[in-house]
Amino acid sequence: MSVHKSKVDWAERCPIRDVLERMGDRWSMLVLLMLNDHQTMRFSVLKNAIGDISQRMLSQTLRRLEQDGLVLRTAHATVPPRVDYSLTSLGESFMQPMRQLLNWADENHQLVRDARVAYVPPPKHEAL
Repeated sequence: MSVHKSKVDWAERCPIRDVLERMGDRWSMLVLLMLNDHQTMRFSVLKNAIGDISQRMLSQTLRRLEQDGLVLRTAHATVPPRVDYSLTSLGESFMQPMRQLLNWADENHQLVRDARVAYVPPPKHEAL
């Protein structure tokens, strides 16, 4: 038996780590914010709204968010094909508490940046 626990074991035992690990990536929150603000978006509109995300990364992020039940992908049988993305009710419920965190970040961003500039790290001690 291995001494180390697998990631799956931790995910089952720690819902905070499991959910926030996914939401803490570079793109998930931006995608969720865009969908929250616009209700339904096509892939290309979403990509343009975010700006610096690659097509491949947006596809992967949307797929993971869909897998987690936060985003709904709706394919329309049209020519050319059209796919819309929107938040599910679970995604909408996630955004309610996240809005408070985002508001805090907006209000305190400059204070955090100032603290980083003013921070003086403790002196490094030489090994004995």
